Amino acid sequence: MKRKVLATFLTACMAVGMLAGCGGQGGGTSDSGTSDTTAEDTAGDDAAAEDSGDAAEGEADVNEDGTVNNPEAVKVDENKLVVWSLFTGGDGEYFDRVIEDYNSKDPTKQVQPIMLVWDDYYTKLQTAVAAGQGPDIGISHASKLPELVDQGVVEPLNDYLDELGIDISTMYPQANLDAVTFDGEIYAIPFDTHAEMMWYNTDILAKAGVEVNEDGTLNIGSWDDFKAILDKCKAVMGDGESVISLTNNGDDPYRIWWATYFQMGGTPLVSDDGTEVTMDKDIAVKAADFVKSLYDDGYVAEGITDHQQFFQGGKAAFYFGGTWGYGALSQTEGLNFNGMAWPQLFDQPASWADSHTLILPVNPDRNEEDTLAAVEFLVGASNEGGMIWAESGQIPAAKAVNESEEFLSMPTRQNYVSTLDTAVMPTKNPHFYAMKAGMIESLNTLWSGTADSATAIDSLYSELESNLS
Repeated sequence: MKRKVLATFLTACMAVGMLAGCGGQGGGTSDSGTSDTTAEDTAGDDAAAEDSGDAAEGEADVNEDGTVNNPEAVKVDENKLVVWSLFTGGDGEYFDRVIEDYNSKDPTKQVQPIMLVWDDYYTKLQTAVAAGQGPDIGISHASKLPELVDQGVVEPLNDYLDELGIDISTMYPQANLDAVTFDGEIYAIPFDTHAEMMWYNTDILAKAGVEVNEDGTLNIGSWDDFKAILDKCKAVMGDGESVISLTNNGDDPYRIWWATYFQMGGTPLVSDDGTEVTMDKDIAVKAADFVKSLYDDGYVAEGITDHQQFFQGGKAAFYFGGTWGYGALSQTEGLNFNGMAWPQLFDQPASWADSHTLILPVNPDRNEEDTLAAVEFLVGASNEGGMIWAESGQIPAAKAVNESEEFLSMPTRQNYVSTLDTAVMPTKNPHFYAMKAGMIESLNTLWSGTADSATAIDSLYSELESNLS
């Protein structure tokens, strides 16, 4: 084990020069919210909390939402394990509760969270690990994990799990296990599946005369079905409102394009071995034209920058956003809403999804005892903390949670747990995040009207080609 970890760490250190320019792309799956525990643990000095741009050297630079710009400067308890998180999408407070619950049970080692700015998270994680200053515990999207494994940022867990007598082979669905396994080695513990879904304001639907089923879902089996509902809602929307709350660029329209492409019968974007682009251009163009029509036909108002807040303000009938939005929506006073899995509008069911996983970053200062304690947290947070995490809206990965009556009886969960069967995850590719950034940039030219769909997809195809293995 020690020889394997040393080789991995040396690989990371050799990459330190290039890592500063790499890392996660903006607009991820967890995008606003606060972390009271993080703010309390890191604030230290009121001036640091007030000034998010120019903290003095060695002083934690804490933003108003509790995120930290310079996690390396945070004062940490030497008797605790440090976990870096990226949960800034309304789900951060639930992750803090998972940690608080874990700490309350007298674990081998307690855990201290530090919440980073989403846009900076992966860059800072990769750079810190390469410099030998990584956290004890981290978070990775399943789509980012191949890159972190390839760069030697994370440790394999098999030997530690064996030493602790933990067998995770029956704890999680096979798809989640496959996503964290590379050449027979387990590199992360599955935490959840999160997906793009459809939320709706039930007061506006009632005003528009749209009927809702007893389970809270809508009867949508085709684009024609959905268009009829949208047109009814459009007829009752006022000034400053929008039928659909959706940004005019970034991740969410990309996720709708992704779901549409695969619903229309699209092939995987790249081959399993990462050497060839296999995307069907014609279908990709059709899917792009469909998403663009939502804007052109007046269903999406211009200039929506925070589509979750826009929906929370009661200004939209529908909100296309992630499962993680549930926590914030449920706490919005006066908002009557429900949600369901992304509907089948075309030939076959499909939706965009990703997964959060819990990782063990390479850290030369972490001793064997602390490493085993960290792995205990990874498994405990995923399983014993699963029901708390479910309150955020995420679908916990642990089967003991997502198959339980307690989870399935939670509001709306029955309406979108089917996402586990329809989700289309990206190919395990160490270059996927670079591919995703290029795809979003290409599609943004279409949503903004600076390119037509064929040109945007040609650009998207070229971005995929430029990032092949």
